[in-house]
Amino acid sequence: MDNSRFSLTFLVLTLLFCVCLIVSNLMEIKVVDLGVITITAGMVVFPLSYIISDCIVEIYGFARARLVIWLGFAMNLLVTLLLQVGLWLPGAEEWTGQEAMGLVFGAVPRIFCASFAAFICGSMVNAYVMSVLKRKSDPESRHSSRSFSVRAIVSTLWGEGVDSLVFFPLAFAGVLPWGLIVKLMITQALLKTAYEIIILPVTLRAVNRLRRIEGGDVTDDESLSYKWWKLR
Repeated sequence: MDNSRFSLTFLVLTLLFCVCLIVSNLMEIKVVDLGVITITAGMVVFPLSYIISDCIVEIYGFARARLVIWLGFAMNLLVTLLLQVGLWLPGAEEWTGQEAMGLVFGAVPRIFCASFAAFICGSMVNAYVMSVLKRKSDPESRHSSRSFSVRAIVSTLWGEGVDSLVFFPLAFAGVLPWGLIVKLMITQALLKTAYEIIILPVTLRAVNRLRRIEGGDVTDDESLSYKWWKLR
């Protein structure tokens, strides 16, 4: 594979990652009841960003995934800031939707910071675990469906676990009881990992298709820098 250029396929995956991340945050305002559990609507979309990240790590390597994660962070931050500008602008006299717009798009600073910190930590851990597990796997079975499935599930469990571990204490410490916070952390991590498992057949097809399109994939070696703050 030629790593000196970005392919059209990579750019499309990057765009999908950013869109899923932004839309999931916009959907977070809605609460959904699923039998005995309650989730936010954003949970339907957010795990897709982890699935796309897994595909990118598998095909293009950790360095490319790290770049995509930072781009997702930057685009999400830009959208959030632009929405705040829209809220701050004085409305016309006939405008009656300011309160509704503020309810949907108004960012509570504490939740805002917790969400962005959790995203960076969780996404980087997900990509890191995925990369290391692939590098340490048996070369003869590295590209098998079973090997990829194990990497995808384990990396998601770690990533979503770290995401929940960062987000809920930062967002709700002192607001909700610690027993409830721990319950939410565990529930969210397990539900999002279950989502990954359910959609694995689609992910496997996507990875195999990407391998054919790109003519192979990347296995990171030990010389790779895993410093999360780097862009490439």
